[in-house]
Amino acid sequence: MLSFVVRLKSRSHFNVKVGRNGKRQPSSGGTQRRNQSRQRIGLLIVGCIAVYGVVGARLLQYGVAVPLTTSSIGANVNAVASRPDIVDRNGTLLATDLNMISLYADPRKIVDPNEVVEKLAAVLPNLDWSDTNKKLRSKTAFQWLRRQLTPKQQADILALGIPGIGFRPEKRRFYPGGATSSHIVGHVNVDNQGLAGMERYLDQQGLADLRSIGMTSNAPLEPVKLSIDVRVQNIVREVAANAMVSYQAEAAGAVVFDVETGEILAMASVPDYDPNQPSRTLADGSIDKEYEKGWFNRMSNATFEMGSTFKSFTLAMGLDAGKIDLNTVVDASRPIRMGGFTIRDFKGKNRPLSIPEVFQYSSNIGTAAVADRVGIEGHQEFLTRLGLLSKMETEMPGVATPTQPRTWKKINSVTISFGHGVATTPLQTAVAAGALINGGKLLPPTFLPRSVDEAERVARMVLKEKTSAEMRYLFNWNGINGSGRQAQVEGFNVGGKTGTADKVVNGRYASDQNFNAFVAAFPMDKPKYIVLSVIDAPRTGENGGRTAASTAAPMIKQIISRAAPLLGVKPSFGPEREEYLLADY
Repeated sequence: MLSFVVRLKSRSHFNVKVGRNGKRQPSSGGTQRRNQSRQRIGLLIVGCIAVYGVVGARLLQYGVAVPLTTSSIGANVNAVASRPDIVDRNGTLLATDLNMISLYADPRKIVDPNEVVEKLAAVLPNLDWSDTNKKLRSKTAFQWLRRQLTPKQQADILALGIPGIGFRPEKRRFYPGGATSSHIVGHVNVDNQGLAGMERYLDQQGLADLRSIGMTSNAPLEPVKLSIDVRVQNIVREVAANAMVSYQAEAAGAVVFDVETGEILAMASVPDYDPNQPSRTLADGSIDKEYEKGWFNRMSNATFEMGSTFKSFTLAMGLDAGKIDLNTVVDASRPIRMGGFTIRDFKGKNRPLSIPEVFQYSSNIGTAAVADRVGIEGHQEFLTRLGLLSKMETEMPGVATPTQPRTWKKINSVTISFGHGVATTPLQTAVAAGALINGGKLLPPTFLPRSVDEAERVARMVLKEKTSAEMRYLFNWNGINGSGRQAQVEGFNVGGKTGTADKVVNGRYASDQNFNAFVAAFPMDKPKYIVLSVIDAPRTGENGGRTAASTAAPMIKQIISRAAPLLGVKPSFGPEREEYLLADY
């Protein structure tokens, strides 16, 4: 621009007239040219100012503009936020994160949505053409097209060279054990947020809040150790699954509970599901509702009338209140008629029974007589003390609340004494049974590791030690002489109580359907574990029977015979057997 000004000045210099007196006089043409030059220079200056002004204004606009937030991803969401690994008590991996890639599109940069859909359909199976086309035509800046691609799918899509689409790193939760511990570990959604089990518990402990404010990252977190032993868990789940099939039942389950620490060593409920694939799509594109029924955990999230297993608590109540002792004899010779109901014994002896015989023969009449001696208020208070009438406190989300009569009358107390009229979860039944045989301490169940010292600090005495010793005697007596024989494992001294209850269907008892349970303890010389099994509506059982002795008890036998050595329980065969074994060496 300066050179241009110099040229204009030189031209104006030569356009000068010389007058007669020898003085220079500017010509009229030179004046005009100077004016034009000034105008041109002014226009150039104004143009430069305008251009630089526009550039400066645009830079200022970019500096103060709010970052674009898409409709699909919030500003604070960290798409690659990690979850901690979950391991069992021995360090075996139960859940971990895998690095994945997901496909997205910026619809504003898509030229021909139909062409894009056609190309992607050649790579992605089951691509919804209509939905994808709709996303590509939207006015938003971001749309997910497919989450969690395989590396091959990503490479194939890159080879297509489609403008307006991209990839974003994500995390996918992987469960190496599949369905083995699905109801304990739980599962997450596509955004890696916990939906059930201990996965949901982790989010409730603050992981979800940290994620929502963007304070999580891709850095690995300290693993979370659970109390379960995956070896025992696999046995429990396998036994329950086989029993459901063999006995043609609607459902089955079992739990192993450490009575010294309150730890859950294993818990399974079948039918279950694979947390790697929490839902399934049918051929018509609809969700498989039958498969999703496997989400329901019957051990902690369902209540049942536990039948004759409740007789354990009734007799413990009478012993603890001093209303009976092991030498007490009650009259079980005649049925009890009360409030229009007749209470009978199943295969009754029709004679007076001692307390061990009441337990052994599972006498409804004898148990009702013990409850009557304690009274309605004492009965309700005792079950409340053992945690059987209130919601159980544990880490596991989705715990059901027990049901009981609004007003307890005498008939309610009588029927509840043998397990009808109150519905509790199988898990809290096992926990309460632990207090019967561990010296009278009620321990809140935990799915996290807990030492004996830690357990002592949270334990609550609910029974006298003498009462607990007498209940150990009754459990052992029934394991040798009563229905517990079907659960007996040679060398491990198993005791316990069966429970066969008519199943409640549509508010009424169905005489042709049972809910069976067996609560067992072992080894009875110094009980360490409670094992409880349940089986819902079996059509058959061992030797054709469908009572608890023919269904739930054999489940206990299989679990203990396989799991006891893994738990470090040494078999004991008595002095004679020991001498025989030593003689072989």
